[in-house]
Amino acid sequence: MKRVTYLVLTVDQLTDRISSVFMGEPSFQNLAVRGEIIEMTRHGSGNVFFALSGEESRIACVLFKSDAQRVPLWPRTGDEVIAEGRVAVYGQRGIYQIYARRLSPVGAGAAARAREELKRRLQDEGVFSPELKRPLPEYPGRVVVVTSPTGAAVHDVIRVAGNRFPCCELIIVPVTVQGYEAASSVPEGIFRANLVENAEALLLVRGGGSRDDMNPFDDENIVRAVRASRLPVVTGLGHDIDVSLSDLAADVAAATPSAAAELLFPDIQEIRSTLRRTMRLALSRLQMVFQRHVHRLERLSGRLRDVHEKRVREQSQTLQLRRTLLDSRIARALARESSRLSVMNAGLLSLSPLRVLSRGYCICETEEHRRIRSLSEIRPGERILLRFVDGSVRATTDPRTEPDA
Repeated sequence: MKRVTYLVLTVDQLTDRISSVFMGEPSFQNLAVRGEIIEMTRHGSGNVFFALSGEESRIACVLFKSDAQRVPLWPRTGDEVIAEGRVAVYGQRGIYQIYARRLSPVGAGAAARAREELKRRLQDEGVFSPELKRPLPEYPGRVVVVTSPTGAAVHDVIRVAGNRFPCCELIIVPVTVQGYEAASSVPEGIFRANLVENAEALLLVRGGGSRDDMNPFDDENIVRAVRASRLPVVTGLGHDIDVSLSDLAADVAAATPSAAAELLFPDIQEIRSTLRRTMRLALSRLQMVFQRHVHRLERLSGRLRDVHEKRVREQSQTLQLRRTLLDSRIARALARESSRLSVMNAGLLSLSPLRVLSRGYCICETEEHRRIRSLSEIRPGERILLRFVDGSVRATTDPRTEPDA
């Protein structure tokens, strides 16, 4: 008989080995487990202890205070949920358990309670406040579309954008928009969309489906990601009846992806029509302004002409008056100077030798025009010049000239 050798371990050593098995399995560090809540207990420390039950087994769970604060007050015993977290050994009690980070409701009743409680809480925080809504860009040049790359929604958006505003560039950010993974995929997609350079708006869209397909968009992570987006968000989640919490947090919400695209993208045909009307109106107003200025210039020209003619008349009258005054002053000055010249002329005439000559005298001069004042100055036979009032003659002196008796 073969002898069996046993490895003797302490309780702590065995616990450490079992714990290392859990730690060494990557799938145990990030997993989601679906089950029914049983034996839920809220500890005074804020930690929540409960168990998830399956058909033939159960597993203990703990939700620490830091994570429990992000879970609405909806969980109840009997609710079916998905617990997201990791599996590890709790050595003090010798059990393995789920260290949950997040709980998501599965049943319709639990989901509805969770949605209403989250809605009230977010509403109290002001997440849905109309004052936070931002206007959409009038003519977007680049838009980011957060959606499934294989769904009908992306094709609807591309089609509508191409028909209405083909000059806009579309950037597709692929995400999961349905199922449990959507709650983490969509916020990550919104974050990546906000990193796109020169983007002006964000479209969060998905195709139609049941109300259960809308549940991820009631998740708090998605709702807060929508509200925290730096880009204006337009949602089109493909459900005409119900409005999701993401719709309430968005800047603009539409019932379908096509409707969301129509709200964001302007119609280029309407733009062209508006431009034509605006150009006609601008031309008409320009013509009116031109005519108004032409009439104003004509009035100003007429006034300027009247003012010019008036000033010319006034200046002409002034010049005529000054000319009359100048003529009068010149006439008076000429008369005065004429009178003065007459007086001077009379004086000169009285002293003029011609006046003496006119009485029968003459002036005797030598040929060199030297004045002869005495007979003693004349030599016999000398030629002399005799000037009379009306002319002059030459003569020769007689040698027998005798003085007057």
